[in-house]
Amino acid sequence: MSRLQFDIEGDPQVACSVQNNPFLNPEFEIKWSALTPDQIETAIDEALALAKANVDSIASQDSARVTYESTFLALEDASETLDHAWGKVAHLQSVADSPELRDAHNKMLPKVTAFSSGIHLNLELWKRLEAFANTAAANELTGVHRRFLEETLADFRQAGADLPDEKRNRLEALQGELAQLTQKYSENVLDATNAWELIVTDESRLAGLPAHGKAAALSSAIEKEKATDAKPAWRFTLQQPSMGPLTVYLEDDALRQEMWEAASTIGGKDPHDNTDLIRKILVLRAEKAELLGKPNFAEIQLERRMAKSGTKALAFLAEMEARAASAFAADTRELQEFKAAKTGEPVAPLAPWQIAFWSEKLRQSKYAFDEEELRPYFPMDRVIDGLFDLVNHIFGLVVTPRASGETWHHSVKFYDLKNTAGVHLGSFYCDWYPRESKRGGAWMNYLITGGPQADGTRAPHLGLMCGNMTPPAEGKSALLTHREVETVFHEFGHLLHHLLGEVEIKSLNGVNVAWDFVELPSQIMENWCWERESLDLFARHHETGDPIPAELFDKLVAAKNFQSASATMRQVAFAKMDLLLHTETQKYIAADDIETTMRADIAACLTATNPPAPTIMRRFNHIFSDPVGYAAGYYSYKWAEVLDADAFTRFKKEGIFNAETGAEYVSKLLSRGNSADPMELYRDFMGREPDPQALLIRSGLAS
Repeated sequence: MSRLQFDIEGDPQVACSVQNNPFLNPEFEIKWSALTPDQIETAIDEALALAKANVDSIASQDSARVTYESTFLALEDASETLDHAWGKVAHLQSVADSPELRDAHNKMLPKVTAFSSGIHLNLELWKRLEAFANTAAANELTGVHRRFLEETLADFRQAGADLPDEKRNRLEALQGELAQLTQKYSENVLDATNAWELIVTDESRLAGLPAHGKAAALSSAIEKEKATDAKPAWRFTLQQPSMGPLTVYLEDDALRQEMWEAASTIGGKDPHDNTDLIRKILVLRAEKAELLGKPNFAEIQLERRMAKSGTKALAFLAEMEARAASAFAADTRELQEFKAAKTGEPVAPLAPWQIAFWSEKLRQSKYAFDEEELRPYFPMDRVIDGLFDLVNHIFGLVVTPRASGETWHHSVKFYDLKNTAGVHLGSFYCDWYPRESKRGGAWMNYLITGGPQADGTRAPHLGLMCGNMTPPAEGKSALLTHREVETVFHEFGHLLHHLLGEVEIKSLNGVNVAWDFVELPSQIMENWCWERESLDLFARHHETGDPIPAELFDKLVAAKNFQSASATMRQVAFAKMDLLLHTETQKYIAADDIETTMRADIAACLTATNPPAPTIMRRFNHIFSDPVGYAAGYYSYKWAEVLDADAFTRFKKEGIFNAETGAEYVSKLLSRGNSADPMELYRDFMGREPDPQALLIRSGLAS
C-alpha cells in the first residue's frame, strides 16, 4: 500500500484545464484507456503548479490572522489534484509497466518527490501552522480535529521542519535521491524476474508436477512461441504461480536446483544487481536519521507506531524467536531425519531447493494431506463470491459487479460496495493474475478517499486489490491453493479498511494508520479461511459442486500448524534483518560482504541448508523499493498477528457470523482510521490490551 500524505482540491480556474488531460480528470470512473504515457509530463507539471500555488497561498498569509480552515484544513486540500494524478501514474507503473510509461514515471518522480518532501520543510508554511497551533482556537479543537492537528505537527517535526536551513535543504535533496534509488531497486527486481525462463522439452522430467502446473507451463510456452501443439514444451518463470508448484512437487532435483539458483540471484547479478543500491539507500536513511537528531532510521519510523522504538520491536522479535526456538529445532531435525529415512542418506542439512519438496512429502506422510487436493474446491469465481457473501453475513455489506466502467486490463473486474440500506460506500478493482508488465506479490491500494464531506454528504471511496494468483488454464476456471485464498481474504481486509472509512479528515481515514496496526484488518480476515462454517459458503468442487469432504477438511486443520515454528522463524528472520539494517547501519555498510555479515547475524532464525541460502536482501521490495515503505517496519506483520489472533477470539466466542460483533468491529475499529491512537481503538473493541498468548496458541506454540 502507498500512503498519500495529502488529498487535495484545486482552484476553479485550473479546474477548466484539468478536464483536458485524463490524468487530471477527477471523475470517479477512471477512463483507463485514455491514460497514455505521453500525457504524464503535462499532467504532473500542471498538478504540481496548482499544488505549489495552494501551498504558497497558505504559507504567505498573515500569521496574525491564521485560522484552522486557512492552515491545517487548507493544507489537507492543497494537493488533491496532484495526488490523484500521480496515484494513477504510480498504479499503472505497477500493473502495466512499459518502457514509455517507465520513462515518463521516472522523469517526473524527482519533481513529485521534491514537492512532497518540501511541504514538511517549507519554513514559512511551518510558521503558519505553528502560529495557529499556539492560539486559543487550537486549544478548543476536539475529537478528530484535535487528532489531525497533533498528527500534522508531529509529521512536520518528524520530517525536519524545525531544522536550520542547511539541514532542511539537505534533507529535501536526500529524499529525492532516495526516491530514485528505491525506484531503480524495484525495477531491477522486476526486470531480473522477467529476464529468466526455463524451457523443458522432455515431459518425463515433469514427474510430480500437478496437472494445473503442467497445463499452465504448456500454455505459457505456446503463448511465447516456444512450443506448439504438435511440438510441446513447458515454460517456467520466476513468478510465484509458475515457480511455486515446481519447487514443491517436481521430482527432478536438478530442475528444482536450477529454478532455486535463478530465484536466489534476483537482484544479485548484473545488469540488475541491487547490492550497491542497498548500501546507498541505507547510507541515505542513516543520514536522514542523523539530520533529525535520531540515533538511527528505525527510531524515526517507530516513534509514532505501536512499538515506539527499534529496541522494543527487536525485543518483541526476540520473544517470538525464543518461544519458537525449540520447536524450530525439532522441525528442522524431523525434516532431515525424514529425508534420510526415505533416501538412505545420512542425516544432514538439506539443499535449499529441497526444503519445500521434502517438507511437502513429510506433511503428506504425517497427515495424508496434499494441499493440491484442495485446489479443485477453490475456483476463483466461487472464492470471490463466497468472500462477498461472507462480508454480507458479518458486516451487512453488499458487493455487486459493475456492468460498465473501464479497467486497465481485460482480466480486471470492477465492483460496487453498498450497505443494506443501498448507500454506495465505495467501488474497487480486482486484478488477480500475473503479467510480465505487472510487479510481483499481492497488494491493496486506493485511488480516491471519500467518506464524510464538509456539506454533510458522504462520497464513495475507490480502491483496488492486486495479486499474482494461479491463472486459469484455457477454457477452465482458475483453481487456487488454500494459501492463495488466504491472500485474497487478506487483501480484501485492507480494502474494507479503506472502503468503510468514516473519518472526515481524509489523511486520517482508512488505511492511513500506524504500519504496525495496518495489518490487523487484513490478517484477521484470514481466520475465516479456516472455519468450516465460512468455507461452506464458497469452497465447492469446480466440477461437481460438492463441498470439501469432512475427511479432507479435518486433514487441513490437522496440518495447519505443520512446521509453524519454521514459518514463525522465517518471518522473524525477515523482520530482524530489516531492523538490524536500520539500527546498526554502519556495521553493514562497512562490511566487505553485507550479505555474509547479515546472514551470520540472523543465522539462528534460518533453516540450516547445504549450501547456505542467501537472504532475500537484494529482492526485498518491502523495505527497499520505496523511500520509506516497510523499512524498519517489517516486524509489523508479526506484531499484527498478535492483534488479529487475539481479536478473532471475540468472534470465536460470540459467533463467527455474529452481525452484532461485526457491526461493533466496523464502528469501533474498521471505520475509525487514524482518528485515535490504535491501542485506544483496540481496547475499545476488545475491552483490554492484546494478549500475545492467543497467537502462540493458534500457532501451536503454546497450549
